[in-house]
Amino acid sequence: MTRARKRRHDLNRPSARERGYTTDWDKARKEYLAFHPVCAMCGNAATLVDHITPHKGDKTLFWDWRNWQALCVHCHCSRKQGQEANMQLRRKNI
Repeated sequence: MTRARKRRHDLNRPSARERGYTTDWDKARKEYLAFHPVCAMCGNAATLVDHITPHKGDKTLFWDWRNWQALCVHCHCSRKQGQEANMQLRRKNI
């Protein structure tokens, strides 16, 4: 995604709080990372909780711990984003 396109996308995107990342999420995230302190992809220290399957506003999927994985920033910003981009391309080509 180009920078200009990303900027346009972000302008229309609801805030993190509006997407469900509330203080309840902050507490659940902290608890999850206490039990899963290692990045699921590389084994480094995890600092983020990622939704394996994007929830896209589905609150049940959002709060399902089975859909969470602990990731480090590097893996979340590179590997995970790359995986999601590839999934979107495959869906367009079907």
